[in-house]
Amino acid sequence: MPTRQSSDASKSKAAVSDVYASMRASILKGEIAPGARINIDAVSRSLGVSQTPVREVLQRLEGDNLVVYSPGRGYSTTPLLDLPALRSLFEFRLLVEPWAARSAAVDRLANPAAALEKELSDIRASLQTGVDARQELVAHDTRFHDTILLSAGNPVVQHAFAQTHCHLHTFRLYPADIDGAITIAEHATVREAIAACQPDRAEEAMAEHIRNSFARFAQAFEGKADLSPLESDGPPRRHIVI
Repeated sequence: MPTRQSSDASKSKAAVSDVYASMRASILKGEIAPGARINIDAVSRSLGVSQTPVREVLQRLEGDNLVVYSPGRGYSTTPLLDLPALRSLFEFRLLVEPWAARSAAVDRLANPAAALEKELSDIRASLQTGVDARQELVAHDTRFHDTILLSAGNPVVQHAFAQTHCHLHTFRLYPADIDGAITIAEHATVREAIAACQPDRAEEAMAEHIRNSFARFAQAFEGKADLSPLESDGPPRRHIVI
């Protein structure tokens, strides 16, 4: 009997994991449109599972800020970022991430260059297998930037950054770098500076990557709004005071 219970639990976890991956992918690709109401019964039937894992997954997606629950209406997908929200998100990143890259390059003992190189090797290999590029790039982008933030050793900054879910929400916009080549090349430049323990170079490489990323995602609003560069009045701040 204990063996059966263990098997049932494993199957339940696998079902939740599969449903989560499927629903998240559909939201990121726009197959489930922004603002669309989610019919739990329809989702469970289409995926061939009970409503229980679907409900659990919706709670996880709510934590990712990809869905929202409204009394009387149920769950629906959150809207896409508008340009002011996108700019605010990247302004926050421009304050935090160049500092983190600089910190990573300063501390030789906690230098994450080896982990970053493995991450880059893994994503290059993965993208050659014909997988869903957007899903792989979201996961890679999250791991790459989280590794640098973790090495900076400030849990307050790590938590604040994690709460933005920035990688999930930006990748819902126009896929300007559809095959990831530009992003991966910029990540490699950041890694090289960190590996060389060159703080100034690492900081500027990350700042340039953040500016360029904003410009790429802002193409979703081309012709609809002012797409002025993220920053035009000097270098990023070098220190953060918590």
